[in-house]
Amino acid sequence: MGNGLPERVAIVTGAARGIGAAISKRLAADGRAVAVLDLAERTTQDTVEAIRAAGGRAIGVAADVADAEQVRTAVDRIAEELGAPTILVNNAGILRDNLLFRMTDDDWDSVVAVHLRGAFLMTRAVQAHQVAAKWGRIVTLSSISALGNRGQANYAAVKAGLQGFTKSVAIELGPFNITANVIAPGYIATDMTRATAERLGMTFDDFLAQVAKDIPVGRPGTPDDIAAAAAFFTSDEASFVSGQVLYVAGGPKV
Repeated sequence: MGNGLPERVAIVTGAARGIGAAISKRLAADGRAVAVLDLAERTTQDTVEAIRAAGGRAIGVAADVADAEQVRTAVDRIAEELGAPTILVNNAGILRDNLLFRMTDDDWDSVVAVHLRGAFLMTRAVQAHQVAAKWGRIVTLSSISALGNRGQANYAAVKAGLQGFTKSVAIELGPFNITANVIAPGYIATDMTRATAERLGMTFDDFLAQVAKDIPVGRPGTPDDIAAAAAFFTSDEASFVSGQVLYVAGGPKV
């Protein structure tokens, strides 16, 4: 790296598009080698190619973060091809929105599996490399929905749970020079928020215009807004920031 710091290897989950892709590109621009992880390796191609075209190192990796064996295999492959991963961004997530009385067992279980179990499995696998290196950064994506949102009892529960998980990880791994923090985005213009608009029977543009009215800075966020926060949390300069939840939401509340 040109700044004299060692190259760090980062894993970003759910990185084929949206927030995950933006974080992957930003970390690569900051000199990280990036494993772009998603359910299917072919979907990571655009992100990987964009990083390589800009002069960075990246590979696409397929894994279901809720599957322990797939997680182990993926992390082992990344360590072999890129080097020991010491930065982890837990971004993978899904929506299964519904009002509580209509929410199915699968709506609940699938959201819990991807968000909570996935973050646990990925963090458990990567922390071994971080402990060995005596350096690590863990960033997990929560949401303003952790504060509660109609039709998202499952999503709100896991996003709140990830905050407690991260605070516990920060306590356990702090002695090894490993930090763990949470980014809780507000309304970000992504395919996931597009799905929310569809659930509400609104066009995406109308939905964004409506939510912007309640955001003090007057606009919805972009994936690059979240990537900037991730760049800070994963930096060497953030070594004394751990166990924190940063709401990137355009104001103190939305």
